[in-house]
Amino acid sequence: MDGTIASGTGSGTADWKVGVDIGGTFIDFCALETQSGRVASLKVLTTPDDPGAELLTGLRLLAEREGLDPTAVTRFVHGTTVGINTIIQRRGVDLALITNAGFEDVIELARLRMPNVYSLFCSRPDQLVPRDRVFGIPARMRADGTETVAPDMTAVAGAVALAKARGASGIIVSFLHSWRDGAQENAVKDEIARLAPDLFVFTSSEVWPVIREYERTTTAILNGYVHPRVSAYLTALEGNLASLGVPAKPMLTKSNGGLMNAVEGKRSCVNMLLSGTASGVIGAAWLARQAGENRVLTLDIGGTSADFALIIDGEAQFGTGELIGEFPLYIPSVSVSSIGIGGGSIAQVDERGVLRVGPESAGSTPGPACYGRGGVQATVTDAMVVCGWLGHSQMAYGQLQMDVDLARAAVGRLAERLGRPVQETAHAIVEIAISEMFVEVEKLTSRAGVDLRDFVLMPFGGGGPMLGAMLAQEMGMKQVMAPRRPGVVSALGGLVADLRGDFVRTVFAPLVPRTVAGLAGTVETLGGEGRDWLVAQGHKGAADLRFSADMRYFGQSYEIEVPLDAAWIARADLAAIATAFHEMHDRIYDFHDAEGEIELVNLRLSAIGAGPVLHFPEAPEVTATVEPARQVPVFTGQAVETIGLYQREDLQPGAEFSGPAIVAQEDTTFVVPKGARASVDRHLNLHLRFAE
Repeated sequence: MDGTIASGTGSGTADWKVGVDIGGTFIDFCALETQSGRVASLKVLTTPDDPGAELLTGLRLLAEREGLDPTAVTRFVHGTTVGINTIIQRRGVDLALITNAGFEDVIELARLRMPNVYSLFCSRPDQLVPRDRVFGIPARMRADGTETVAPDMTAVAGAVALAKARGASGIIVSFLHSWRDGAQENAVKDEIARLAPDLFVFTSSEVWPVIREYERTTTAILNGYVHPRVSAYLTALEGNLASLGVPAKPMLTKSNGGLMNAVEGKRSCVNMLLSGTASGVIGAAWLARQAGENRVLTLDIGGTSADFALIIDGEAQFGTGELIGEFPLYIPSVSVSSIGIGGGSIAQVDERGVLRVGPESAGSTPGPACYGRGGVQATVTDAMVVCGWLGHSQMAYGQLQMDVDLARAAVGRLAERLGRPVQETAHAIVEIAISEMFVEVEKLTSRAGVDLRDFVLMPFGGGGPMLGAMLAQEMGMKQVMAPRRPGVVSALGGLVADLRGDFVRTVFAPLVPRTVAGLAGTVETLGGEGRDWLVAQGHKGAADLRFSADMRYFGQSYEIEVPLDAAWIARADLAAIATAFHEMHDRIYDFHDAEGEIELVNLRLSAIGAGPVLHFPEAPEVTATVEPARQVPVFTGQAVETIGLYQREDLQPGAEFSGPAIVAQEDTTFVVPKGARASVDRHLNLHLRFAE
């Protein structure tokens, strides 16, 4: 993206596309005026007590400062944390669960794993549906779809009456084997609607019809738990946009990195729980492809967390089982690892006198002490201010002016308890934060089986550039790439994302000629659902249908996802499907059994409708060494050094300089450590290369 800010046209002929992402501390805006390629971006502090107010504030500021015309907005994409925050803060609706008699403990038993297998003192979280609102009724279907006991509607009536008496506002219906046939669940749903039309109802087979009752049930519960708050928020969003004269219907970023419309979002709430983190990775992947980088580790640091993801061959990686607070989510999601370390993470001295950082965060209210908004506890941001890396310019588009004295006072209280100098304590806070992230990245790379020395680190978010290069050095990485506007990459991700709908059918059969021959009908059904979904989302172009299968060797408990060519299924090519599985198993686990029996568990489809092709201006590179705007004192660990501070708008394509240095800009601050050589490419990305 270029550094030009759009100016108002007033003619009504402009075409604006706006991406918005709400984080824990800021709401980010990235707006593109497509006719000129000009970009406007902005950060606004969030208002946790009044979700949505910051959206109106930001759009009005963009109109006043940058010339955005709300009536010329033809694409509006929004990522929100309303759903995930509802779960983390446990502010969702009171639910009841109706299941098979004898299986009332399915969510309590879960998978019989403790949250931390290395701790004898950890405990499993309280479930979102308490045991006294779980009701078992006589009903049974076999795994082959044969009904042996029809649902007892008298028992259903009794369960509904008790659910209402115990305060439930909604009911989840989840029966055994409903992945095969949802008829029993649908019959009970219809009866509940007749008996209690004031209760909303979700069935597990409509939310995500996969084998394994715990995974299916807990996914449906997460959907129902956030439904009222998400639905109300999206209704208010539609009203707010209409009040500003925005003609575009809002699109929502999804956990799978794609988009859906707000109408679907009100029912498929579970699909947008990880929308912010996913759209950040999608935006980073787009920027990486633009810059010609194929293997990237992304680092998104906000106010409360640091999120990591791998981009391989220019594409984000996907998975299931991502944690939403304390609960696993079993729908396809961009694979992201998170840790509770962010710019607002609070540093404390525990009862043993040990300095610790996070996971508690100061958020946006009151925020770090240096924000001057009432915060008194030392945070990672305060530590960076005390060291001198921050505090030399305004932050967040002029909304924040770092108060160095408040930061020193907050860190000083910890320093006094530790008996250490203030700057050394601040440096220790930063080192602890980086070491915590180091551990999480090691876990991610071990699971993925990759060598980070072959990857480029892309830091973004408000805090990513602040700590990213330091982490890269610790990890032994050779390169870092920071986009022109790192603070709004998640908002950019919404702008460049495609429509993407995921569909699944459980097959659960051995991979033999009879099974493969029978897949053609399933492929046709899924394909029809995918195309219909895209049409419902307003997509008028071609549908890109991507099939995959969850497969495993006979006797294994869990499966791996294997991309499939639809042509293999059309011609019943068992050998091609088996070979693809063996190769994927070998890639992940470094072995395969060419003679082993294979089971096909689920057939999946991702239906993708390509979004608009966006073009951002480029500039020719002219190699030149630039001079800093001024010199500033920074404590680098051993002593105070005087280093150069550069303004990002002064760094044109081809500019080069060496660290240690600071690059200040409106949305973040980029720390360039000693030993790094910085250069700017034609897309205005800032690249660091470390000396061997």
